[in-house]
Amino acid sequence: MDDSNGSESTSHSNVRNVVLVVLDTARAKSIDKRTTPSLSRLAAEGTAFDNAFAAAPWTLPSHASMFTGTYPSEHGTHGDHLFLEDDLRTLPEAFAENGVQTVGVSNNTWITEEFGFDRGFDELRKGWQYVQSDADMGAVVRGEDLREKLVATRERLFDGNPVVNAANILYSEVVQPAGDDGSDRSTTWIRNWLAERGDDPFFLFCNFIEPHVEYDPPREYAAEFLPDGASYEEAASIRQDPRAYDCEDYDISGREFAMLRGFYRAELAYVDDQIAALRSTLEEAGEWEDTLFVVCGDHGEHVGEHGFFGHQYNLYDTLINVPLVLHGGPFTDGGTRRELVQLIDLPDTLLETAGIDDPKLREQSAGRSLHPESDAERREVVFAEYAAPQPSIERLEARFGEIPDRVREYDRRLRAVRTREYKYVRGDDGFERLHHLETDPRERTDVSDAQPDVVERMRDHLERRFEPLTESDTDEAGTDDVEIRDGTKDRLADLGYL
Repeated sequence: MDDSNGSESTSHSNVRNVVLVVLDTARAKSIDKRTTPSLSRLAAEGTAFDNAFAAAPWTLPSHASMFTGTYPSEHGTHGDHLFLEDDLRTLPEAFAENGVQTVGVSNNTWITEEFGFDRGFDELRKGWQYVQSDADMGAVVRGEDLREKLVATRERLFDGNPVVNAANILYSEVVQPAGDDGSDRSTTWIRNWLAERGDDPFFLFCNFIEPHVEYDPPREYAAEFLPDGASYEEAASIRQDPRAYDCEDYDISGREFAMLRGFYRAELAYVDDQIAALRSTLEEAGEWEDTLFVVCGDHGEHVGEHGFFGHQYNLYDTLINVPLVLHGGPFTDGGTRRELVQLIDLPDTLLETAGIDDPKLREQSAGRSLHPESDAERREVVFAEYAAPQPSIERLEARFGEIPDRVREYDRRLRAVRTREYKYVRGDDGFERLHHLETDPRERTDVSDAQPDVVERMRDHLERRFEPLTESDTDEAGTDDVEIRDGTKDRLADLGYL
């Protein structure tokens, strides 16, 4: 693949351990010293990348890209094909087959064995479950009132081990801290795991999902970020249903979006404290100095920007520009790097920093190592893809009946190419937009008609990187090859995906 640097690992001073923390749905524009002081401290002590971009605007394809170093049309995991096939090498596999202990803690239902993400992990823990089980009691958690919770309990209690299911329900309904969607439980589990594990080097992956819809931060965090005059109860009463908002099933006022943005920032502040807790845990275990600690967002979020709520149907920077901070080894006291980088660069970077050369992953990867001593060329452009609508237009029609014409237009594939100066987006239906980012950083004005020479140059970048959009590069089998479990469907619907 022509983005690969093709270089093997060198004799750099290596770290023993690698920790990759994904702040699900964290966008770069909302990261600052007030909202995320722990991450800001980590950036000041390590290396921050100000221009980092995801390869896709939602969880499944973005994680697949991070795990394989490939773009969505290359790994094939997206809205039309929900499974990460085993013909590609994954980052956990590369670590595991080079003698590294591999553990994952996922708080997002997409990142499980059900969708092919368990390969290479010695253990991939489901953070939303108190006792690990194939039966998901999420429907009980989501019940709007006592009646719904009781109905869900009756329907699901005997789906598997009823004792385990009862324990999971008891935890979620009585014991679980208010405003936490699994991150506090995850850091506690990691603390215990570190205390009990052996001496092998380790790779630890952790996804914190709190910034994802629905935003329900602890009250004490929300108070700092809500607009003047807004109460917690008023903000909490706002309906949070991105697909219904897209389909004009209801409206959200400017004031309501301001409150939702306050809730969103409060969620970021909450997981920022979990980053601090995870750091303290590594320090107490004596592992911090030997660990490469990486924090990134997997994609961003629209909270009213461009008329959207959530993270589907487009490739604005609000969705693909994400925070990325590395600390440890050569990334200590590294300052701020402003060149264009991609999350697909992480596999090459993490392996090189750990002193591991994995030929299979290196050869498939379109990534470029960010190691300060790497011989990889720096990027002039970055790319992103939206390979298929998720949920599909058919699913939206099944739920809402007649849908607005503007939503029907989203039934297309999109690709974006971005330089420091321009952003160009093209669809397989002929849609195209060009933005001059230096004068239009919020991507509000399409200048494609006024600058056809730039359009041609940017389109050429896309065509040299990918097959033409007129040729299908999605899986013709569609989604039928993955039968999503009922419990998973409930949880994904709660996250706004179905």
